[in-house]
Amino acid sequence: MQPRNMSMSGVVDLAAVKAAQEAKAKAEQTRAETARQGGAGAVSPADLVIDVDEAGFERDVLQRSAEVPVVIDFWAEWCQPCKQLSPVLERLAVEYGGRFLLAKIDVDANQMLMQQFGIQGIPAVFAVVAGQALPLFQGAAGEEQIRQTLDQLVQVAEQRFGLTGLTVDPDAEPGGAPEHEVPAGPYDALLEAAVQALDAGDLGGAVQAYKNVLSDDPGNTEAKLGLAQAELLQRVQDMDPQRVRKDAAEKPGDADAQIAAADLDLVGGHVEDAFARLIDTVRRTAGDDRDAVRRRLLELFEVVGPEDPRVVGARRALARALF
Repeated sequence: MQPRNMSMSGVVDLAAVKAAQEAKAKAEQTRAETARQGGAGAVSPADLVIDVDEAGFERDVLQRSAEVPVVIDFWAEWCQPCKQLSPVLERLAVEYGGRFLLAKIDVDANQMLMQQFGIQGIPAVFAVVAGQALPLFQGAAGEEQIRQTLDQLVQVAEQRFGLTGLTVDPDAEPGGAPEHEVPAGPYDALLEAAVQALDAGDLGGAVQAYKNVLSDDPGNTEAKLGLAQAELLQRVQDMDPQRVRKDAAEKPGDADAQIAAADLDLVGGHVEDAFARLIDTVRRTAGDDRDAVRRRLLELFEVVGPEDPRVVGARRALARALF
């Protein structure tokens, strides 16, 4: 298979000017906030090449693409050209020193992602920059051509989106683990207090109790689920359902109206309706509105639970809507 045209000249057309300006502004705000907090932690060279699957695509590719260009290498074990291309991309990821992140996706194990990107054959290489998907090339390619494409990608990411990449420290531990970790739990008393607060209708108290657990143990699954549920109930407790439904029906492109209606959908047990409403709104909106809808949808995923089949299906639909 011959490589397609590897020119990046079409990137400007693919990324709308307004979206680029907004993404650049957000990136600058993120860098400023990071600097106020003492700077971002450095990653090791090993962290510049990651394996990604469907479950982690939102986190590892879409979210990371707001801070660094993510190059996606679609490959398979049986693909001989992949075995020539992948090592070159991995070596260049390290050589470029954090100016892009390489995400490797096994198409046999992640066929839904392959379909979403419209891939007809492998190897196939894409980039995602500030949420914008850009096709780079398909088929085997020489290293010089690959370098030229990566150079253009890095330039576009920096000039149009303000993405300057990751800080790499050869001495950093792979995985970016902090030097001092807070031991987890037990948090039975705090979790019980949160449940009691919920039973008593003290939603503010329940929210605070769950946050107290997560401040020490950010990965506590029970607290994350409880917090998401308590915050949802807190949001809807003073809503006028009739008014919310009326606003949503009259303003299909209004992000706030659709977010409020989706909260009511979920509380009423209409899980699929809530997800579908927000995914449709993602397609209708752009910029800050779109990002707000996406974030609320992710919050509702937490309420339902990441393993629920309705969440798994909605994640895939969200990825299609974002592209």
